Amino acid sequence: MQNVFSKEDCDQFINRINQLKPDSKGLWGKMSVDQMLGHCNVSYEMVYDDIHPKPNGFMKFILKLLVKSKVVDDKPYPKNNQTAPQFIIKGNRDFETEKKRLISYLIRTQTLGSNEFEDKESHSFGKLTSKEWNNMFAKHLEHHLSQFGV
Repeated sequence: MQNVFSKEDCDQFINRINQLKPDSKGLWGKMSVDQMLGHCNVSYEMVYDDIHPKPNGFMKFILKLLVKSKVVDDKPYPKNNQTAPQFIIKGNRDFETEKKRLISYLIRTQTLGSNEFEDKESHSFGKLTSKEWNNMFAKHLEHHLSQFGV
C-alpha cells in the first residue's frame, strides 16, 4: 500500500494523475475521466470542506459496522464496486479543474502528515488511525487511477 503521507508516494500519485487526458477512457465502470476525478475529490471534500451532510447517528453506526472495514483495510477494491450516493458524480465536470483540485488535496494531505490524521474524526466512520486514513485515501486513488490505465 502506498503512503499518501510520503512525499515520494504522493509525487507518484500526482505523476499518474498528470498522465490522464480529458479523453482518457476507463477500462471498466461507467464514469468519464472528469467524473472520476470529481468522485475522488469527494473523499477529500469530506475532510477539508464542509459541503457534504454527515450521516445521522444510526447511519454512522451502520456504516462503521458494515462498510468501514472494507474501506480502511489494505485489500484492493473489486472492479465495479457499489458507490455511496454522495460519491456519485452526475453530469460533466471540468477536467482541468477537477485534476488541479485532486492534486491540491493530495499535496495538502501529504504536507499535513500522518500525525494530523491520527485519531482524526471521519465523516462516516468515527475516529480513524493515520494508517486507516492512508489506506482509505491510497486504495481509492489506486483503484481509480488503475481504472483509467495510469
